Amino acid sequence: FNYSLGYPNDMLPACKIEVPERLTVSHEALVKSGLADRCVSIPVREATEADILLVHSEDYLEAVKKTPFMTLEDLKEFTLQYGDVYFHPNIYHCAKLAAGAALQLVDSVMTGKVRNGMALVRPPGHHSMRSAANGFCVFNNVAIAALYAKQKHGAKRVLIVDWDVHHGQGVQYSFEDDPSVLYFSWHRYEHQKFWPNLKESDYDSVGKGKGAGFNVNVPWNKVGMKNSDYLSVFCHVLLPVAYEFCPDLVLVCAGFDSAIGDPEGEMCASPDIFAHLTHLLMNLAGGKLCAVLEGGYNLTSLPQSVCQTVQTLLGDPAPLPVNLDGPCQRSVSSSVRFMSQMCVCDFVMKVNYIFLFSAHSSLFTVFDQLIDGHLFVKRIKTYAAKPKLSHFYMCSSLSKPNSLA
Repeated sequence: FNYSLGYPNDMLPACKIEVPERLTVSHEALVKSGLADRCVSIPVREATEADILLVHSEDYLEAVKKTPFMTLEDLKEFTLQYGDVYFHPNIYHCAKLAAGAALQLVDSVMTGKVRNGMALVRPPGHHSMRSAANGFCVFNNVAIAALYAKQKHGAKRVLIVDWDVHHGQGVQYSFEDDPSVLYFSWHRYEHQKFWPNLKESDYDSVGKGKGAGFNVNVPWNKVGMKNSDYLSVFCHVLLPVAYEFCPDLVLVCAGFDSAIGDPEGEMCASPDIFAHLTHLLMNLAGGKLCAVLEGGYNLTSLPQSVCQTVQTLLGDPAPLPVNLDGPCQRSVSSSVRFMSQMCVCDFVMKVNYIFLFSAHSSLFTVFDQLIDGHLFVKRIKTYAAKPKLSHFYMCSSLSKPNSLA
């Protein structure tokens, strides 16, 4: 769903990275690789106003509805009230199509017409908030899809995995007090110096009220994260929580600006890592998984990452992992800081957390340095059942420290 972000005579600012070519190169790659022919094409519809109001306020929707009729000067003024977003006369239509495509995919997966799928959409959605556009995002496609799945299909628990390199604060805000939606995000953070520069993006934002513990942030405080770092966080932070949560549906904010070569992310993970991440998630929710495109601005790594994701969704084996040289210390520390926060939180998923530290000696060592190893052992005795090792990918590469045997 292409829409132009440029304006006649350069009267309004134009975005140089969130461009229509993001979709064309991705689709062309799927066609050339033969993957498109193996997929079921799902008809697209516009999201209805009722769909959009599941997440957004009526005042905000009414404001966006007026944009097709605005002059260029009015659009410019309207755009400036929001952060890092660009409005065009066609954006309301395109944003409805983007959200509607995500809902059509949810319908098809939840009714069993397809096992899983990916929606290639623009504009993205995970930064959009209840009453504000933000970060190229107009409507929060995945947040709307989560509530739609609960409302229409009776999903009791929805897992949202956000592997975009930016924190999806709009998704977090939508569900921070909701224990039926578990939101996981890793993101470039650099001690709050990277956009969106929010304290709420740090590891200690774990949700509020009944939703406390159902928000999982893993902030990267340096760039250059590699395949090993991504797999480490998935295996040691996300998957133990996700299996205990036992979702009825998995939604992925599939941002590929976390791949190598992206000007926004500056990470070093290769496109094939998304095959492994996708494979790991496909064991949840009976395989019901819907990936929805978010970011990804390198027109070489983006289509490669999309193809790796789709190929895995089709059931092809993931390629052999490469360049697995162990997670860096910053990656381990980010995981540990989050887990230390969870040990304090009265959280329903404490049992499997014990696996994180009993199954990986380096994590336990760092945790022992950061907090109080004896206190943690006491917490293990208080909370822990026998660790569940059968849930985890690449378990043979993990070592169990004798002190916790």
